[in-house]
Amino acid sequence: MKMEVVGDVASQDPDLLQLSERSPLALNSNPFLAEELFSFGFPSLKPVKNLLNDVKTGSFSNATANSAVSTATSLPSTFPSSSTPPLSPRSTSGSPRIVKQRSSPSLLGSPLKLVSEPVREVIPQFYFKNGCPPPNELKERCLFAIDQYFYGHLGLQIHEFKAVTKDICKLPSFFSTALFRKIDINDSGIVTRDQFVNYWIGGNLLTMDLATRVYTVLKKLHCRYLTQGDFEPILHKLLACHPGLEFLRSTPEFQERYAETVVYRIFYYINRSGTGHLTLRELKCGNLISAMQHVDEEEDINKVLRYFSYEHFYVIYCKFWELDTEHYFFIDKENLIRYGNHALTYRIVDRIFSQVHTCAKVKGKMGYEDFVYFILSEEDKSLEPGLEYSPYEISLIMTKLPDPPHCLFRFKCIDLDGNGVLTPNELQFFYEEQLHRMECMAQEIVLFEDVLCQIVDMIRPEKEDYISLRDMKSCKLSGHVFNILFNNNKFIAFETRDPFLIRQERENPTLTEWDRLAHREYIRLSMEEDIEDASNGSGDIWDESFEAPF
Repeated sequence: MKMEVVGDVASQDPDLLQLSERSPLALNSNPFLAEELFSFGFPSLKPVKNLLNDVKTGSFSNATANSAVSTATSLPSTFPSSSTPPLSPRSTSGSPRIVKQRSSPSLLGSPLKLVSEPVREVIPQFYFKNGCPPPNELKERCLFAIDQYFYGHLGLQIHEFKAVTKDICKLPSFFSTALFRKIDINDSGIVTRDQFVNYWIGGNLLTMDLATRVYTVLKKLHCRYLTQGDFEPILHKLLACHPGLEFLRSTPEFQERYAETVVYRIFYYINRSGTGHLTLRELKCGNLISAMQHVDEEEDINKVLRYFSYEHFYVIYCKFWELDTEHYFFIDKENLIRYGNHALTYRIVDRIFSQVHTCAKVKGKMGYEDFVYFILSEEDKSLEPGLEYSPYEISLIMTKLPDPPHCLFRFKCIDLDGNGVLTPNELQFFYEEQLHRMECMAQEIVLFEDVLCQIVDMIRPEKEDYISLRDMKSCKLSGHVFNILFNNNKFIAFETRDPFLIRQERENPTLTEWDRLAHREYIRLSMEEDIEDASNGSGDIWDESFEAPF
């Protein structure tokens, strides 16, 4: 057999040596092929050839094998003597055999591995279940102030807790009773220094914002919202200590009515979900905290127009009392139709009572809480709560089924087909009675086509086919639309506005429609009471600065 060899065969790399492929049958047909290969290119494997011959003849022994192996290993070989694959130079230190024998990490490891290992960093705690703990400096200052009040005392009683509430806790002073009872869980009548420190500093109230502090102090334990009953302790304290409400102390029944009215007004403006459960988010979005601070600093309660004004309570209560002819603290359709000198139409009153479900669940009746929501919405439709409630959605809070959110009741009373928008047919349905009243009162007739054009020009809806709640909210004159549809008195008053009143509105832009009406009605009601007292011989000449509660 002849083979051509190019170059020096001994210097060829065995891995680069290319041989022609042969099938296993080729070895049987040419038994001398192995000998030729050994003699030609593999002289170093001659002991292996002898070993194979011994195996064939049956004369193989351990001595022979050992001598063959020793001979083979003593010669240079291009193949490794072991069946284990060679190790990579980079992974020598990471061999499975070596790793198992190590008891500690090697100091001679690869520098690449050390660089690739992540550096362990300590991440500071960023979430605290009970709030972020106060810094040491702030904590020390607070403890020093606490020691000033508790020094020389085993503890403070409830009448001594007012200064601590206002100076240390930065809460309104009328929160002192609620805060005291929150700490004195055993009703011992005394709060020690350690109890106060554990509650105020240990509870991390020191680092909370004011709204969260108010929310934490008022709410019940393990409760995630505020109810109307949670405001009773602070309102009772306000009635007992505020100089502007001192005259009510001789009439406890009106104290209760005042407190109820304040709570109803708070939930009307702030509880936008309409669930009767005031959340922390709603409390932060509202202006209740600033109103509480204002009433704590202001001696004249009537200057606090938001929620706490006694004049506003007086107007609401007297309006309800005038309509409640039987004085059962409920009014019906015939009573409500007399509201505002018969300002409302029968159709809207029917729609209102079709949605009313009072707390007492008296069918066909409206309770005092329902009336508070009604009058606030009717007299100030420009504000968003009134807009949602009185696109005549009187059922907003009156529906006491599991307290559904406001959005489910938008346009409930005017939206006759319940499709969520106001169509021209629905507007015409309510305006027909207004038109009939104009004819009966010999007023100038305004056709519905002209009224519809006026409404579209005021609202400027995205689509002229209907008016959505979004369109109403984006228009400052949206409240006038409802007056056109079912409040004839306000419709006429708007069309024939007095320039003097317009100038007054521009001079006091912060006052709402409800603020102006409540002030006018309070003067009128107080004047009527003074005249009645004078006719009975028990009153003096009316003075505009005089404030008569009842």
